[in-house]
Amino acid sequence: MQNQLIMNRQLIQKYDTAGPRYTSYPTALEFHESFKAKDFIEHAELSNQRGGPLSLYFHLPFCDTVCFYCACNKIITKNRDHAAPYLENLYKELALKAALVDTSRPVTQLHWGGGTPTFISEQQMQDLMNETRRHFHIADDADISIEIDPREANADTIALLKKIGFNRISLGIQDFDPAVQKAVNRIQSEAETLAVIDAARQHQFRSISVDLIYGLPLQTLSGFSTTLDKIIAANPDRISLFNYAHMPKLFKTQRQIKSEDLPTAEQKLSILQLSINKLTQAGYQYIGMDHFAKPDDELSLAQQQNRLHRNFQGYATHAECDLIGFGITSIGNIGDAYAQNVKTLLEYDNLLKQNQLPLMRGISLTEDDKLRRQIITRLICDFELNIGEIEQEYGIPFKEYFADAYPQLEQFAEDGLLQYNWKEIVVLPAGRLLIRNICMAFDKYSQQAKQRFSKVI
Repeated sequence: MQNQLIMNRQLIQKYDTAGPRYTSYPTALEFHESFKAKDFIEHAELSNQRGGPLSLYFHLPFCDTVCFYCACNKIITKNRDHAAPYLENLYKELALKAALVDTSRPVTQLHWGGGTPTFISEQQMQDLMNETRRHFHIADDADISIEIDPREANADTIALLKKIGFNRISLGIQDFDPAVQKAVNRIQSEAETLAVIDAARQHQFRSISVDLIYGLPLQTLSGFSTTLDKIIAANPDRISLFNYAHMPKLFKTQRQIKSEDLPTAEQKLSILQLSINKLTQAGYQYIGMDHFAKPDDELSLAQQQNRLHRNFQGYATHAECDLIGFGITSIGNIGDAYAQNVKTLLEYDNLLKQNQLPLMRGISLTEDDKLRRQIITRLICDFELNIGEIEQEYGIPFKEYFADAYPQLEQFAEDGLLQYNWKEIVVLPAGRLLIRNICMAFDKYSQQAKQRFSKVI
């Protein structure tokens, strides 16, 4: 039953409220500026005491053109010279943080995100990877991944990425429909996209993932069906199907999208239903939270073995890693804390010139935070929770500790989203699409910040 999925429109309409995506708990909205460098250093020391492997994330924020739907932290410029001083600062941050961490600990996961990571030149890509290896020990079998905009890559780019160590790629596609692409200012041909996928296969990348978005302007059921058919034919290992959250008050670039061009809520649900049907019929398994994977993919296998994890890059198989973030706005998880870097190039430059960590904010987790994070992580990754294990690990009587959650659990059970008793909670197929709602029952922060989150569907 683990990978079964039922889409109940009535329940979705009932529960389609705003809520977190839980790439962390507490979410970034709870981070605060009173978290300083001394706090980061303390948690780095705690991380060293615990040992274990590391994960590294590099934020490369530059994009040549703006995609109107994008809510990422990015810098739009056609001037490639901006990359050089930014990379010099990245190297300074690498040195500062490497000095705080036991670098004999292996790096088993490394990711470049953006922005558009391939905005930088081939030589700059090689230099950044060399500098990273100079400071950190990257394991031979590490997962080394990068986000690719096919408009900024070709077969030669993929060959270089493989040469310097990358073995996983994620491609942004969103929709092949020309009308939709024009409406979101992302003109991307099927040919250039498939050329990148073919090159990744030729160079034997471990995993190829593609990103799609439903709910974009001018999107239609027939048009997205055609996109899905083309994606299924391309046969990627993983597919992420994201809901477009139109929040123009928060994201300036989204103001370029006309609200009247967006599909209705009913049309969005139809596109989602079509997508689920096509992808599952094609053999993809629903991992959760917008993600589908082939049955033999590592995400699918990790979920079957209850060792799936979730972090700022989404689902992952490296639960034991502390994550160190580099670059503007990047977020890391080290020791018992989350820490985020400053947002602007100027702040980043000024702090690193003074040999200071470029921190903006963060949070030290309480015991209650760690307990709730574990519950939310297990529910969102496994679709079930062993209450006895939680009680034993955290030394609490679950029923009493979470007495305020039980009215919500009762309602979820009555609606067929889950089953529960004093030993376990099991999310049913009709509850899988609404897992964010279920997790919110254990989130002490989410209710007060709902206006800052997107809708769950």
